[in-house]
Amino acid sequence: MFVWCGILFLLGIAAFMDTIFNYGNIFRQINSVMFMLISLGLLMRTTIKMKARKLEKSEQKVANLEMKLQNMEELEEASPSDF
Repeated sequence: MFVWCGILFLLGIAAFMDTIFNYGNIFRQINSVMFMLISLGLLMRTTIKMKARKLEKSEQKVANLEMKLQNMEELEEASPSDF
């Protein structure tokens, strides 16, 4: 993620220099396409990481609930029944 942000920063510097020194129209088109593709990659990676984190949290909650259920079952077996 840090590498992608660094690349975007460098492209931003290149775009800034392009506006100051007026390198040409071709460079602007290439730079804008690179910005779009890298931004799309960052968006996809962020989305995938968010989904993975949500899944990980759900798995932790399930494990926690299974442990609580097991503890309750052990307590129920240990206590004498009225019937």
